[in-house]
Amino acid sequence: MTATEDSPATGRALLEAGAVVAGSMSRAAAAVVFPGAGPAPAVRLDDRLAGCLRTAAEEATALPLLRERARAGAVLAFAVEHAASLSRAGRPVRDDDFFTPRAGRRSAADEVTEAVVAAARVSVEERRVRHLGYLLAEVAASPDLDAALVDRALRGAAGLSWRQLAVLAGVGRRDRAPLPMTPLPDDPRAWTAWAAREDLTDLQRAGLLDPPPAQPRPGGAALPRLRPADLRLTRRGVLVHRLLALGFVRDDDVAAVLAELAPPA
Repeated sequence: MTATEDSPATGRALLEAGAVVAGSMSRAAAAVVFPGAGPAPAVRLDDRLAGCLRTAAEEATALPLLRERARAGAVLAFAVEHAASLSRAGRPVRDDDFFTPRAGRRSAADEVTEAVVAAARVSVEERRVRHLGYLLAEVAASPDLDAALVDRALRGAAGLSWRQLAVLAGVGRRDRAPLPMTPLPDDPRAWTAWAAREDLTDLQRAGLLDPPPAQPRPGGAALPRLRPADLRLTRRGVLVHRLLALGFVRDDDVAAVLAELAPPA
């Protein structure tokens, strides 16, 4: 059997191996991306998106570390899951030139998919992998998002911890789940609370949350203390929230992060 003949089997195995991160739905996703013998899958992907995912899966089989291969398979499985949900919601795969190879270059879809898989394979905080897969599906259904914009957002999001993503998720749903009014301690003594406060400040400095960090006042006047209820997503924050589908972060994960920011006295 040649390498070309073998690649569908190994690519499918990579998606199935994502089950250790994504759960049993990875096997169903593998059947969607690599249809073959057996019953036809209940879900069908657009052929262009399926082809893009197949290519990425086949290339990722060469990854040397087992856990990295599992995360690569999982991120592609999550992309299948979310693409199917978007299609059912009336958001089909975009019909512009996103999937069309360019002169001397791959398609924008192939470039974005490679960047997503690369980010997922090094995401040791594996809860992030789901949202990276969702990003790929969101971009595939969004003609208003070009590859350069997605690359910019992905580079910024790649350095965000799970706790920071949960903070952005909480701020993004503040209209339906109001944030606490109690001021946050500026220099909490507990290390977990201190680290959570630093994560929040880094989001402000990165331009993802308003207001920006308070600056020292002339004469050393006291600074106003930040309340979670004061936080807003900036336009950059709205983009990251949309691309990573942070609306799907569970409410209890958001609550856990808020408790770390302001632990009970």
